[in-house]
Amino acid sequence: MGTDNLFHKKKREVLRKLASRNAKQRILIVCEGEQTEPNYFKAFPITSVEVKVIGDGFNTKSLVKFTKTKSAQAKREKLPFFQVWCVFDRDSFSKEHFNAAIQMAESAGFKVAFSNEAFELWYLLHFEYLTAGIDRSQYKSKLSKLLGKEYRKNSIDMYDCLLSKQDVAIKHAKKLLGIHHDRNPADMTPSTTVHLLVEELNKLVVSS
Repeated sequence: MGTDNLFHKKKREVLRKLASRNAKQRILIVCEGEQTEPNYFKAFPITSVEVKVIGDGFNTKSLVKFTKTKSAQAKREKLPFFQVWCVFDRDSFSKEHFNAAIQMAESAGFKVAFSNEAFELWYLLHFEYLTAGIDRSQYKSKLSKLLGKEYRKNSIDMYDCLLSKQDVAIKHAKKLLGIHHDRNPADMTPSTTVHLLVEELNKLVVSS
């Protein structure tokens, strides 16, 4: 009986290893926003790789800690993520808090797609090169004017609406980082690294 149990245990372990080896590569994206960011990233047409997008409302350090938990859980289940991203905004958090969260994430081996000050900066960069920081309340009115319709924060069609201008946004985002290269993230206003995640996802997008 003991031998049979040992045999079946070894067989299950072999099957588990094979399943893990043959499984799709996986990407984890944990977002501060519960809908805005997840809706955008979920819209990328990717089928070759499993992209798990979570938006649970955590912010900065709490989000990084939550991401560590999800990443560790995946490793225990022998289905690790080969890329892990944290997506959050500067908002009104202190410089120290924001910078510490980025450092914490990078120390854990995670990549960070931050926005200073709001995720909507990424949307605005599709239309114009913005070098002056604006109040969060101004993003909605500016985007509504540029889109030609009311911007709704939790919209599910922003990826499709902005896709044709995505190359422009990437160019603008890179240019912004260039002028802030000698500053810490909290002082880089405005700036975003969302384009880094977008570029990674674009490598996996199914060609039409």
